[in-house]
Amino acid sequence: MSQNVNETTDAAVNVADNLAKNTATCENVSDRRPILKNRIYLYLTEFFAGMSVMAVELGASRLMAPYFSSSQIVWTIIIGTIMIAMALGNIYGGRSADKNPNPDKLYVRIMIAAIWIALIPVVGKYIILGISALLIFTVSSNFLIIAGFAACMVIFVFPLFLLGMVTPSLVKFTVDNLDDNGKLVGNLNAANTIGSIIGTFVPTFISIPAVGTSITFLIFAGILLLLAIVYFMSGCVNFFKARKLPISIAIFLVCVLLGHDNSFAFWQDDLTYEGESIYNYLQVYEDEKQVVLSTNVLFGVQSVYRKEKGLTGMYYDYAMAAPLMAGIHEKDELNILILGNGTGTYATQCERYFDNVLISGVEIDEKITELAVQYFELPSNVDVTTYDGRAYLNAIEDKYDVIMVDAYQDITIPFQMSSVEFFELVKAHLTDDGVMVVNMNMRGSKEGSINQYLADTISNVFSQVYTVDVERSTNRELFASNNENVLSVFETNMKAEEDAEIHTMMDRVSTNLVKYEKGGYLMTDDKAPVELLGMKVIDELIKDEVAYYKEIYQQEGLAALLKML
Repeated sequence: MSQNVNETTDAAVNVADNLAKNTATCENVSDRRPILKNRIYLYLTEFFAGMSVMAVELGASRLMAPYFSSSQIVWTIIIGTIMIAMALGNIYGGRSADKNPNPDKLYVRIMIAAIWIALIPVVGKYIILGISALLIFTVSSNFLIIAGFAACMVIFVFPLFLLGMVTPSLVKFTVDNLDDNGKLVGNLNAANTIGSIIGTFVPTFISIPAVGTSITFLIFAGILLLLAIVYFMSGCVNFFKARKLPISIAIFLVCVLLGHDNSFAFWQDDLTYEGESIYNYLQVYEDEKQVVLSTNVLFGVQSVYRKEKGLTGMYYDYAMAAPLMAGIHEKDELNILILGNGTGTYATQCERYFDNVLISGVEIDEKITELAVQYFELPSNVDVTTYDGRAYLNAIEDKYDVIMVDAYQDITIPFQMSSVEFFELVKAHLTDDGVMVVNMNMRGSKEGSINQYLADTISNVFSQVYTVDVERSTNRELFASNNENVLSVFETNMKAEEDAEIHTMMDRVSTNLVKYEKGGYLMTDDKAPVELLGMKVIDELIKDEVAYYKEIYQQEGLAALLKML
């Protein structure tokens, strides 16, 4: 018995000696992690960190666009927030590396950043809606800025703060003398920059169009997690870190299972189509009467197709006054160009009610044109070019009787299609008696509104400008021409219109048509603050929409509000 005890004791001592020797050999970081001696791996870490930062930034714009739009304001919020996170990460990472130059900490941070990024497609949209719901009852102005900034801070700052620590930490581990420190730091920064460049193009042109925003987040989270796994599985294994690896992998796999859904309108289960293109979030929904396209889950409709093949009851009907103003019943053929063709509702309506029109459309988003054919019965004889509207006008010499500008989408108004230079270009492509019709979809009521800016700018180019407000909507149609007899032409052609439905609609337009009095506001290519102007109108719309619910919340509390909702 005594002999067995002695043998057991000796064995325990031997194990302790072996552990001590193993620990001794691993006290040096390079011995414990021989992969650190391979500078290529450190460059790869820098490369993929830079790539992931840009991928997350682009993913952030797509995650937020369906709720806050994709305007310059939203991009400014995203870029500013991310730069704040990266700057803080650089500062803290450098100080942390000086105090404790242990690369294990860096790769733990990368692992945590990977898991956080993987969680974004699982919980990000719920956080955005939660923040929006909270702020919409407490903020009276600048809702988009405040809600967008708060959402960015909560969702994206922490993982990018961690990734901001990569560069100063790797510099500390890599530079071991002053002879070649400039070269090493340059190589690390070059690796980060090259990664950032690739991380800019891959999501935009490959991953987001192919598999969507959610899976793009998961792909780059997986790359970061793999970096950490390779690091911690090399050399001596720290048992504390070893326990973190399977937990992190398990969380990542759960995110893969739960986070691959690209549905932004997760509360809707009756969508006909939901997806993404290079430019937009897209959803199509339909009922027994109509098919609708929207590029925003919270507000706004971009296209409507009536199944009974009648008038839409929307701005497209009002815009059909333009062919009459251009003398459609006096000409053998009327050439119409639509800038911002969308799913072709205006083209379809013109084809349906006028038999002597030749219609061309320009639409920058090819996916929308595909949806137009698939769901909206876009006429096959409507020739649609995938191009930017202004660039298209610069590339052609053709002239048209009617040019419709329908490229303004909630707050996302392309400044290059709202300036005096753009409208001069439109005028150059109109016939002498041609008419431009512009759909202005945010009817601002205050002095200096976006519509006043647009109308004043157009009035600097065209002598005859008229507007009509669309009933039961925020849209306003603007008609512009340099034909002084445009109204008499309209009246003559309206009388010649044989279709009773169109005649009644045109009577309504004629009754409510107002000649626009030119003001002093002007937008140019150099100065066109369309985002800020549009945001003011959005604030007005939100304030009007939530006023009733806010009153209930203030008088009866949250329980009463939730019960009503």
